[in-house]
Amino acid sequence: MTNVTQILNAMERGEKQAASELLPLVYDELRKLAAQKLAKEKVGQTIQPTALVHDAYLRLVQSDSLERWENRRHFFLAAAEAMRRILIDRARHKRREKCGGAIVRRELTEDLLVVQHSDQSMLVCDDALDRLEQIDSASAKVTKLHVFLGMTFEEIAITLDVSPRSVYRDWNYARSWLFRAFNEESKTAEG
Repeated sequence: MTNVTQILNAMERGEKQAASELLPLVYDELRKLAAQKLAKEKVGQTIQPTALVHDAYLRLVQSDSLERWENRRHFFLAAAEAMRRILIDRARHKRREKCGGAIVRRELTEDLLVVQHSDQSMLVCDDALDRLEQIDSASAKVTKLHVFLGMTFEEIAITLDVSPRSVYRDWNYARSWLFRAFNEESKTAEG
């Protein structure tokens, strides 16, 4: 059992100091993942990796219904989801008209799924990911870790405790599924 898993178990038992012991163990890895993710974001992003990590961590450990994590993998999946939610909330906020949300449509290419996200494409991706999760949760997990945390396929394989081949297969399925979802969205917006 890893130190992270032991601390997560202590948190579940209600030990108050456990949350403060967890951050130093996972901070560097979360910050690295946040920096990788934000490096792929659109220029002018106002949130810094440190702020993203802190916001995500606070969401994870200070929620009213504190989630119980089984192990390190489960915690990092929850962290990926928390970072995703933060970025989606920020995109929705920016999209509002009072925040200058005049949206400019642009053609979706496969590279947009990994490289740069406009606020609109991030929102479409979020909706599509929610639908994908209902169909194939493994592909959705791989996508969240790759797209929203910037993990490499090898890192994802280690985190999810699966073979790299499974990660590639899930990513290929998710990528084609999301590409189709984006095309459907653009046809709906045009017509």
